[in-house]
Amino acid sequence: MNTRTMLLASAAIIAATMPTLADTSDKKIALSNNYAGNSWRQAMLTSWEKITGPAVADGTVAAADAYTTAENQATEQAAQIQNMILQGYDAIVINAASPTALNGAVKEACDAGITVVSFDGIVTEPCAWRIAVDFKEMGRSQVEYLAGAMPDGGNLLEIRGLAGVFVDDEISAGIHEGVAQFPQFKIAGSVHGDWAQDVAQKAVAGLLPSLPEIVGVVTQGGDGYGAAQAIAATDRPMPTIVMGNREDELKWWKEQKDANGYTTMSVSIAPGVSTLAFWVAQQILDGNDVPKDLTVPFLRIDQDNLEANLANTQAGGVANVEYSQSDAIAVIDGAK
Repeated sequence: MNTRTMLLASAAIIAATMPTLADTSDKKIALSNNYAGNSWRQAMLTSWEKITGPAVADGTVAAADAYTTAENQATEQAAQIQNMILQGYDAIVINAASPTALNGAVKEACDAGITVVSFDGIVTEPCAWRIAVDFKEMGRSQVEYLAGAMPDGGNLLEIRGLAGVFVDDEISAGIHEGVAQFPQFKIAGSVHGDWAQDVAQKAVAGLLPSLPEIVGVVTQGGDGYGAAQAIAATDRPMPTIVMGNREDELKWWKEQKDANGYTTMSVSIAPGVSTLAFWVAQQILDGNDVPKDLTVPFLRIDQDNLEANLANTQAGGVANVEYSQSDAIAVIDGAK
């Protein structure tokens, strides 16, 4: 037997003992996004392009197209998903407008043999995969932080996100769990800020005249700076505003910290979770056995690491973490 024959025989033996995974170079993945009207969603889309572009270029997948609906409407997103089915995508990654209203379209995709991975705004259809942080804990932890900073408690203003969206409901539920756990606090008022500082600023400004003294503001992200601007325009003392990892929030916090020792914390899901969802979809297409539910930690910034996180956050952007294929495999293996 010559050397070439021996090498070929050895390669055949090695190949026979290795797990068989499908080649995804001909697979097409689409992102269905319901909303892009704030800095978090823009960062999410930027992260998607940053990670999926090279994956398409090097032949890991054939396509990784991103689509965003014009309006935050579940009916429009359901139609978008149905179009993706007709376009022959092998996997659809979804940031959903509703946890339940898209289930019919998701089931249609699954029945057509399409892998569906939801993230951030997840869906409840059993055939889909879900990637999320513990949003309730994200909300509860804000009140826990305030309880440590202000043991005597007081009135809180709650700024919610987009009405009817899973993330908004879960974070708000967690905030109210926190108030039940620390009853020295009371929610004195609540507005929807749509996770956007300009919307939050107007909503807070409209509500402030009817509110008693506020010691803290609990938020969902993208609204802390808007709340600060609205309150600064009055003669009210500045309460402790929990921030949401946006650059404008972190910059304002740093300015206040330097000027008067202002203290708070900041917490949000990293926009780069979209890249984890992409790699999870790729791994499912590649034959990996992936648990239906994956949980990732939320990204928290505290007083002692504010400067480092601000320095690493793009102007107009959001503090972020992006995921590689190996990161995704580690998350998957950790959930098994």
